[in-house]
Amino acid sequence: MKTEVRIDKWLWAMRVFKTRTVATDSCKKGRVNLLVNGQEITAKPSRMIKVGDIVVVRKPPISYSFKVKALTENRLGAKLVPEYMENITPKEQYDMLDVIRISGFIDRRKGLGRPTKREGRDLAEFTDQIYSYSEADTYDDDDLDSDTPGYHFDFDEDDFND
Repeated sequence: MKTEVRIDKWLWAMRVFKTRTVATDSCKKGRVNLLVNGQEITAKPSRMIKVGDIVVVRKPPISYSFKVKALTENRLGAKLVPEYMENITPKEQYDMLDVIRISGFIDRRKGLGRPTKREGRDLAEFTDQIYSYSEADTYDDDDLDSDTPGYHFDFDEDDFND
């Protein structure tokens, strides 16, 4: 059994990244850190990790934290992953993800292009709720003027005669 494994291979094997190339690129871009003695160190793809290390992966907008329980270089089935790593990501990170999911169509980042069909429907529903009104909310049947059916004004015609 190995005592050390490359971090990019381990992240791919643990299904944190879909391909090893993506795992390597994330390491090169500085999105993967290793907690050593309480300090975060940017991990290069060739960095060796061992059991007990804590790996921090930034996938905007949140940072995931994983504790290494066992090592492997081979990709595992999803059911076996909990035997090799423990997800220790704080709950605040997941709460932030929920907030972003809810407000996703309102706070659209620049450069993302047009809204998707789903986002368009959500936006239309949201604006319809704001601008829609029921006839019962706009006027009472008792306050209707005979001259203007459906509307009631708070001024008299005498107010316009000077």
